[in-house]
Amino acid sequence: MSKNQTDISDDSADLLTEIAVAYYQDGATQEEISKKFSVSRAKVGRMLKQARDEGIVEITVKYHPVFSAKIEQRLIERFGVKRALVALDQPNEEQQRQQVAGLVSKYMANTLQNGTVVTVGQGRNVSAVAHHTGVIPQRDVKFVCGIGGIHPRGGMYNADHICRQFAKSYGGTSETLYAPAYAENRAQKLAFMQNETVKQTLDLARKADVALVGIGDMSENSYMVDLGWFTAGEVVQARMLQGVVGDFAGYDFFDIHGKAAITVMSDRVIGLGLEEFRPISQVIAIAAENSKPLALLGALRTGVIDVIATSVSNALTVLNLDEQLADKQTQ
Repeated sequence: MSKNQTDISDDSADLLTEIAVAYYQDGATQEEISKKFSVSRAKVGRMLKQARDEGIVEITVKYHPVFSAKIEQRLIERFGVKRALVALDQPNEEQQRQQVAGLVSKYMANTLQNGTVVTVGQGRNVSAVAHHTGVIPQRDVKFVCGIGGIHPRGGMYNADHICRQFAKSYGGTSETLYAPAYAENRAQKLAFMQNETVKQTLDLARKADVALVGIGDMSENSYMVDLGWFTAGEVVQARMLQGVVGDFAGYDFFDIHGKAAITVMSDRVIGLGLEEFRPISQVIAIAAENSKPLALLGALRTGVIDVIATSVSNALTVLNLDEQLADKQTQ
């Protein structure tokens, strides 16, 4: 036992344990704990840190669906989303992605109807939903690309490939956006955006009933850098100088407060921007990887998302970060 631990009274240790269990295991907010134990929010935060630092309690939680349901409700109340799909934590990134994809696939199968138009984004998470093996009802659903095509090396994560896979599963149809996802410069982007075929597809995507998109983070090792869309330097510059924490559907980049940031990267994307998703009645956003809490928080704060899909650990981290930032703003 460390010197710090021997200095703590039994009563104090008991209180630390109760507060830590309420927070980490029962899913209570710091505000709820503050009221229950008659201590200030600031003190709750300090006690949680003390419990971690001094090893008063080590919590290993085998998450139960009931616990996930509590977290889903907290996300709904905190960010005003209509639904939260929270998957149990998995031992590795691929299994986590599949777990989240399964929840989204089931949700879509239960909600998409004949005549529904779905705007589809790109990336690993959206692709995982399209390729999820489950019971898919046969319905006349149209899947439309919300962003252009990408390098052949990323073909499976291409919006067009994903749309075709969805159409095959549902027995519906798909529509391709005949343009690259990322142009070499702004002039090239504008030329593509003025093309009548491109304009018609994007108009259809804007008028969709549902959108399915991924949320990206700003890492120099990210998928966007790996495929050569942007350089590591451009990503680092956006993160360090402009406070960018993530991207929405591969297009708009935003900060931790959910405000869109104009970057050199934004000028090269051919697809729907963040504000163009806002009128769509049901925007489903996915982020399974545990590297994305900051991106998730920023995305939720845009107010564009209606259904969020992620993991338990991501959801808890996002809720905690949001509380911490709110506390700083009130101090």
